[in-house]
Amino acid sequence: MRLTFFISILLATPVCAAPDTFVSPAIGALESGVICPPPSVGDAPAPGTVAGVTHLVNEDPPFVSMSRRVPAVLGTGFGVKTLTADILGLSDVTMTVTHPPMGKDGATQQSFLTRIDGGTPSLTFYQFDFAYELVQGTWEMEAVKNGEVLYRTTFDVVAPKDAPELARICGFEELLS
Repeated sequence: MRLTFFISILLATPVCAAPDTFVSPAIGALESGVICPPPSVGDAPAPGTVAGVTHLVNEDPPFVSMSRRVPAVLGTGFGVKTLTADILGLSDVTMTVTHPPMGKDGATQQSFLTRIDGGTPSLTFYQFDFAYELVQGTWEMEAVKNGEVLYRTTFDVVAPKDAPELARICGFEELLS
């Protein structure tokens, strides 16, 4: 599993979250959706994850869909772009991704420390890199600082046949499961 943290370049979308998304006043902008992740330029240690690392990327991938319905397809990603209300941003934010059991130990939760900027938006996304990650069901992303939930949102990971319009959108047709 590879959780991905990435500082993006531009986000001008006000907080307009889905009904089952919580956003605290500390967050000035939030949007979520499906992405086609850019190539990784390296990894960063993330001991609270199944893979033990997160991808590092240099590009700001746009959302290819603002849907929170995600096809379980290798190479596909989904996540949240955020900007804090405070221009100084927030460091030492704990990002937790909760999901159906996966991997040899049946992990249901993974976490790592991140930063959410106030001047340039931050993107945190999950990318399906391994077959064991393709578990269908509800996936939740939650950002917490000093015990305060900054945001929480869910994604519905489904079989590719249940989201055909997105299953091939990233160009990984040969990897369809």
